[in-house]
Amino acid sequence: MTVSIAYLGPPGTYSEAAAIAYVDQLQQDTGEECLLCPYPSISQTLRAVARSQAQRAVVPVENSLEGSVPMTLDAIWQLDNLQIQRALVLPISHALISPVPELSAIKTVYSHPQALAQCQGWLEQFLPWVQLIPTNSTTEAVQQLEGDRFAAAISSQRAAELYDLPIIAFPINDRPDNCTRFWVVSLQPSPGGAYTSLGFSVPSNLPGALSQPLQVFASRGINLSRIESRPTKRSLGEYLFFLDLECDSRKSSVESAFQELRSHTETLKIFGSYDFVAIKSD
Repeated sequence: MTVSIAYLGPPGTYSEAAAIAYVDQLQQDTGEECLLCPYPSISQTLRAVARSQAQRAVVPVENSLEGSVPMTLDAIWQLDNLQIQRALVLPISHALISPVPELSAIKTVYSHPQALAQCQGWLEQFLPWVQLIPTNSTTEAVQQLEGDRFAAAISSQRAAELYDLPIIAFPINDRPDNCTRFWVVSLQPSPGGAYTSLGFSVPSNLPGALSQPLQVFASRGINLSRIESRPTKRSLGEYLFFLDLECDSRKSSVESAFQELRSHTETLKIFGSYDFVAIKSD
């Protein structure tokens, strides 16, 4: 049986690199054959799994420099039944790719908003005059170079190889320890692990509306490794809260915490328990 794995494409993105690393691990563990399926956006990548068009998806969720990826959080909240199977941590090294031989001739730089932000300091130092244009992915940025003879793209070394374009600066990310966390998601129940991710909304914006849910974990000694808010998109001032916990949801103490948490929340979604896998850079 072939396992179809959706990712943010086109080929050459960092999501593809994470998906390839996941496939390598999967084949070592199970021997399963895999088919990589690129999609043009994170939302469409996750919807492919929700609609059973693909069996699993690999999507970015957090960068060490720029924080969370809002589109991933929004989509996993909106789509029911998606469960996290594993977290992958991928080192990220950006390259400036362009057929233009000199930096002084570059007028435009294309890339994904996260990549532009991760290279902001370098761009301000070496290309302060250029126009920055966001794209859906770092590989889509490379594709833009075909019609713009004074442009450059921030993307991966693999994308430069795939499109046979020169790298004129590498690495250009502002910090050498830049890395991105990806989630592997599917419709299968989560396998369990050292970390659990969830999201919830609160019944009303009143004093204690957030502290009460958080106290559920504090009283049981469950540590939170991440918490952040996203707008509900219903009205101004209403928020969803996303949490990462250092615990396994299969433990009885955690199950009882979730039962109590439901009494303090309007909607609670448990996205699953999983383990982290660090991907070595080439």
